[in-house]
Amino acid sequence: MATLKERLAAAEAQLAFLAGAGLGGAVGSIGPKPIARAAIATPQGRAVLAGISYTALKNELDARDLEFAEQELGPEFAASIALQQKLQPLPVPLARFAEAGKTAGAKTRKKVKSKFNKAVSAGMKTVKASTSFGKKGKITNAKKAFSTVTKTASRINKGAKVAKSGITRKIGLAVKKVLK
Repeated sequence: MATLKERLAAAEAQLAFLAGAGLGGAVGSIGPKPIARAAIATPQGRAVLAGISYTALKNELDARDLEFAEQELGPEFAASIALQQKLQPLPVPLARFAEAGKTAGAKTRKKVKSKFNKAVSAGMKTVKASTSFGKKGKITNAKKAFSTVTKTASRINKGAKVAKSGITRKIGLAVKKVLK
């Protein structure tokens, strides 16, 4: 990997070449700024400068990509990436995509629902089936219904008895089945 100083020196040499001077001959006598202005004054100079800049950037990206491939995926894979870069030059680093593809296929474990959450779900299902918090199948005051269900589930989880009657009894019986 080239340092910033080396990259700036390379850019300076490229600008000197664009201005028509030998390697650094004009830069030494005139300076890099006037040569840069002269190089980008014409459309051809800008096109050549853009091409050279693209090539330098592409080479640096390829070098970083190969270094990454060697560290993360091994030297054999890095060799195949290098060959791929030479045969089919792409503006996109290949090893980064290979690494992303490797982890994308990894299976993730499904989040496990706790017993309490299962009990609350059963209680909410019971509330929805009853007419206590609205018509059957609809809950009009969901906040109050959820509050009742969680409080009932919490009480039963702590060992309290099921209520004698009403919706809290129905919720308590449903919750108790899950929390056994």
